[in-house]
Amino acid sequence: MRKMKDSGIAWIGEIPEGWEGIRLKELFNKKQGGAWGDEAKENENDRVCIRVADFDFERQAAKEGQKTVRNYNADVISKLQIQGNELLIEKSGGGEKTPVGRSILTDGLKGNLYANFIDKLPIKKANYPKYVAYYMKTLYQNNIVIPYIKQTTGIQNLDLESLLFEIIIVPQYIEQQQIADFLDKKCAEIDKLIELQESMIEKLKEYKQSVITQAVTKGLDPDVPLKDSGIEWIGKIPEGWTVVRIKNLPDYSCPNAFIDGDWIESTDISDEGIRYITTGNIGDGIFKRQGDGYILDETFQRLNCKYAYPEDIVFSRLNAPYGRSCILPNDEDKYVVAVDIVILRTSYNKKYICYYTQCQHYQHDVEDFSRGTAMKRISRNNLGLVKILLPPLEEQHQIADYLDKKCAEIDDLIKLKEQKIEKLKEYKKSLIYEYVTGKKEVC
Repeated sequence: MRKMKDSGIAWIGEIPEGWEGIRLKELFNKKQGGAWGDEAKENENDRVCIRVADFDFERQAAKEGQKTVRNYNADVISKLQIQGNELLIEKSGGGEKTPVGRSILTDGLKGNLYANFIDKLPIKKANYPKYVAYYMKTLYQNNIVIPYIKQTTGIQNLDLESLLFEIIIVPQYIEQQQIADFLDKKCAEIDKLIELQESMIEKLKEYKQSVITQAVTKGLDPDVPLKDSGIEWIGKIPEGWTVVRIKNLPDYSCPNAFIDGDWIESTDISDEGIRYITTGNIGDGIFKRQGDGYILDETFQRLNCKYAYPEDIVFSRLNAPYGRSCILPNDEDKYVVAVDIVILRTSYNKKYICYYTQCQHYQHDVEDFSRGTAMKRISRNNLGLVKILLPPLEEQHQIADYLDKKCAEIDDLIKLKEQKIEKLKEYKKSLIYEYVTGKKEVC
């Protein structure tokens, strides 16, 4: 057991005797800002440009796959191209869940350039690059970068100059290497366990969709007589079932039974009034309680908005999976919904309909009716043309009740896997912290 002493730094705590306190900037040579360059010209000055979107923070490396190519003049290439043994750090961007300040190593990126939202930090030869990368990850994961983030608009900016004056405690090169090599091995083992849990989650999700598809296309009785559905990718369906278009589901005795939502400007959003629902609230069969937008009564009247009510079905016309749906909850007595939402008011079993919108055949049909290039959408008219299978009402209730129970069981299993992943990630985070700050010693 080696002797420990107080570091004098709250977030670090005790450190081994002999470890040195330095400014963070002493790990690096002079930082260099990136450049965005010009459109690619298919000449010798075209270079891969690493963007923050290319950061794989978990691996502290660039993501695999195709990257952006930009064109630079020779002087910029000579000055900024990546040499190796450097860190790239995000200095602008970020968000609420992923604050600015993530970093990666430049292994395998020699000769590439990097965008203007990134700074390059060449690592001094006295330090082991992988150890430095782990230390930077610990700074980020323990929120040490947070006080150095400035945000005056929607973009976060990292005050890197000030962050580099943060005092840190590091060992000599040999011990840095030992720690980094040990963490490489241990983190790889943890990552494999995480990948295994993620793979099991994907299989459970696939199983859930197959259970839903089977129930809403074949019913619950395996011995029921079948007939041809007339739809190629569905095949045979139970006798007594009908094929209907969504436009024939509304209860037209009710006002506004099948309508688009309203166009609401961001300046019309308030913090009180009538709850405003966006496509972000619509999950695959579930209502997501997120966002806190409201529309004032006077704004509602001025824009001549339409009400949606609890138990209405709402469909998202935007973002995959297109046409996903959920039932509005009883949180409020009325709602206003965004223009990329379709409201359906029906006397059929709403849960059955929402389950149907999660089956593979429905998603295949909706994809065929969606239009657009940069951002695909399905119009209300085209959504109305999508066919669904409709059993008798009593059977709709039975199928919905069966799927409620079955899907809840699968969702519980998925939740357990997600909890295991979170525990593994927390263990990995604490492991990195304990070794790079000397709490634990590599044996």
